[in-house]
Amino acid sequence: MALPSASTSASEPHPKKVWASLITTLSYLPGLLTLHHSLRLSKTAYPFIALYTPSFPPSGLEALHRRGIQTLPVPPVQPTSKPKHGYAHDPRFEDAWNKLVVFSLTQFERVVLLDGDMLVRRNMDELMDVGLAGHNGNDNGGGVVFAASHACACNPMKKAHYPGHWIPANCAFTTQHPAPDLAQTTGAPSASGVGMLNSGLLVVRPSQTHFATIQRFLDDAEKVDSYVFPDQELLSDAFKDQWVPLPYVYNALKTMRDPNVHGTIWRDEEIRNVHYIFVVKPWQETPPASIEEEAAKDVLNAWWWEVNADRQRNERERGIGDGI
Repeated sequence: MALPSASTSASEPHPKKVWASLITTLSYLPGLLTLHHSLRLSKTAYPFIALYTPSFPPSGLEALHRRGIQTLPVPPVQPTSKPKHGYAHDPRFEDAWNKLVVFSLTQFERVVLLDGDMLVRRNMDELMDVGLAGHNGNDNGGGVVFAASHACACNPMKKAHYPGHWIPANCAFTTQHPAPDLAQTTGAPSASGVGMLNSGLLVVRPSQTHFATIQRFLDDAEKVDSYVFPDQELLSDAFKDQWVPLPYVYNALKTMRDPNVHGTIWRDEEIRNVHYIFVVKPWQETPPASIEEEAAKDVLNAWWWEVNADRQRNERERGIGDGI
């Protein structure tokens, strides 16, 4: 089954449940390609679709179609008024609003949206059956709207723009330190810590009602100006107590592995999906001389480089030689 796109016939049926990742620039293309490959290695039963905005260039689309990756154009989603403070501390946040478009894709029953700087380590198909509200795209807006893991509020990199109350004592994951076994399978309550989700992985049942709620918040300039973390702060605000908290293993933020952050609950063997948060991504670094050498310095980066190398070998065998 394939989604109608530039490379498929519009008469073909599209799937009801999909993995998806949004791409707006070429800078994330290597990440998205390796994310897609890691999903394939996990032997998922569900297809993957790249959602792209008008800013994504034709050369990027050609690279995706060359690899047989299905694509879907989506409109940009932005606040009605541009935030006064801007995002000089992290320009990527200006693009983050666009992820909210996933709530409008009512041609699908379920979309699991993944950031392009993620790497799947184990099969996660169970996310396609997480209980959410409604049975179609026009539910009444009640009940559970989506599922996600918490944001880590520890601020281990001491970023100056983070709110002052974002400290380890106010982090939802810190509350799980006394029960690390439970943390592998159960998320802390949604209101724990600062009560905010991380939007790197969102399990969504698209709904016109819920997207209308999002749009109302985007139209509120005062609210938008108050947000430090754009899309995930809006979602936490608009749907307070209406999201399912997933355990950290589905959105394992790279910084959490540090013994001084959340090493107490982190277990390499339990991780389903790693999130390479913050500015410098693995593919933007100098490739390691060997995976073994990289593993001695940074285990999580070595995981990414190993899958990336496998992807590139696979592509060369298929005659794809664009070097991405």
